[in-house]
Amino acid sequence: MGQKSAIEWTGSTWNPVTGCVKISPGCVHCYAERMAKRLQAMGQPNYANGFKLAMHERALELPLKWKKPQTIFVNSMSDLFLKDVPLSFIQKVFDVMNRAHWHTFQVLTKRADRLLELHRELPWASNIWMGVTVENGDYAHRIDSLRESGAFVKFLSIEPLLGPIPDMNLDGIDWVIVGGESGPGARSMNPAWVTDIRDQCKKARVPFFFKQWGGVRKKTAGRTLEGRTWDEMPATSVGDEHRIGICAAG
Repeated sequence: MGQKSAIEWTGSTWNPVTGCVKISPGCVHCYAERMAKRLQAMGQPNYANGFKLAMHERALELPLKWKKPQTIFVNSMSDLFLKDVPLSFIQKVFDVMNRAHWHTFQVLTKRADRLLELHRELPWASNIWMGVTVENGDYAHRIDSLRESGAFVKFLSIEPLLGPIPDMNLDGIDWVIVGGESGPGARSMNPAWVTDIRDQCKKARVPFFFKQWGGVRKKTAGRTLEGRTWDEMPATSVGDEHRIGICAAG
């Protein structure tokens, strides 16, 4: 259930929940759905029902067995805040993240309204980073819900970026990731949308991470923006200053 990840902004994945339901334009070409169907065809037992929601109790304590500190993307194959995931199960996931304090956990949701509904029922810790996906300006309201949550570290995953997102309110936001859509049917991303978000982050002193241009051949398109890579990360602990400028040259 946990494995090394090729995602540029994390180290490994942990999937106590699998399966999801599409709710907004960013879901149209869902990579997790494609992967789940592939794993189902291979006979992987956790995907016996394809991309239908499933909770895996036996996977809950896996991070406690990983003694080397890791950055872990939680539920890369689902969304922890799906309406059909009981609060009691979400609390179990949070309990493990609290106990495995030597890891950094990255939780990402499109269900910002449910996050806001439940956040007071959850045991937040500084090693739990909470993010929301924002694919265009129509979904910028998710940022407000995230900002009101009890998370110590808050981030935005603006991927796939499907339209401009001008004048974001980045108050209280610790990190912004931007990326274009990749894979079959990938929709194009205007470079001006990317540079505008980058400039908003610079003005607000929020770390900016550019993941990829995307496209059908994402490796060919690469991930350099204006001649360099942007690999800025948020502070690793509460009270630290943002670690601006830790970028490799392009």
